[in-house]
Amino acid sequence: MKRISLFIMTNLAIMVVLTIVLAVVRTMFGIDMYSISGGLNLTGLLVISAVFGFGGALISLMMSKFMAKRAVGAKVINPQAPGGETEAWLLRTVERLSNQAGIAMPEVAIYDGAPNAFATGARRNAALVAVSTGLLRGMNRDEVEAVLGHEVAHVANGDMVTLTLIQGVLNTFVFFLSRVIGFVVDNALSGNNERRRGHGIGYMITVIVCQIVLGILASMIVAWFSRQREYRADAGSAGYLGSPRKMTAALRRLGGMTTQQLPESIQALGISGGKLSSLFATHPPIEKRIAALEGRR
Repeated sequence: MKRISLFIMTNLAIMVVLTIVLAVVRTMFGIDMYSISGGLNLTGLLVISAVFGFGGALISLMMSKFMAKRAVGAKVINPQAPGGETEAWLLRTVERLSNQAGIAMPEVAIYDGAPNAFATGARRNAALVAVSTGLLRGMNRDEVEAVLGHEVAHVANGDMVTLTLIQGVLNTFVFFLSRVIGFVVDNALSGNNERRRGHGIGYMITVIVCQIVLGILASMIVAWFSRQREYRADAGSAGYLGSPRKMTAALRRLGGMTTQQLPESIQALGISGGKLSSLFATHPPIEKRIAALEGRR
């Protein structure tokens, strides 16, 4: 229920901000999706598409640490007063890995839940790395170290920003192409006899259908890219630790655990991504990741 409430509030906030931004853009630059004659203004449509496409993705990125902490109830470890030896070890390990990766020390957090871990944040030097109590209980320290290396590699590789930009580009073209196709279909159905601004029933139905279909295709592209990032983060962890042995052991251990799917906004940057269809999965199968580390892929 908490995650649903956060999701609804976040999306409402994004829509309010984007509506205000769009109103300002229209007022200051006179940009509209339609020309005076009733045809499409492709430049205006592209600008508006980019506002919605990139706007939502960028706002989500800016809020990612705040939302992630609240979505999973993560407790950030105080570097000055860690709560016990385990927390102190986590801080030391993440600091060492961060130094190797050439990034600033991320915030380190623990949350209650099934085995998983994730990294998030809008900037490489202001990130968050979080691990679950289930992961800490179910893995030995060598394996947890490898998982932390994987998450630090996500941060060092700039995966949060890269995924956001890819999502923004795809959102923009889904919004843009849906309305172009809707306008063409609507004009064909009306026989070009009406000089209206593209708001016929054919336009509305076509836009909805196209957004669903194109949105599904866009999700497949994002998921494919996310899977490639996982291979790179696994390799990054192996590089920090001097060999793939610990990362391979961690993945084998993870394969025998019951993991928990993370909130959608951080799902792609966790150590495990749940059991989805291969086309939509944010993470490759464990056996493929192990094969890649062992040079068999």
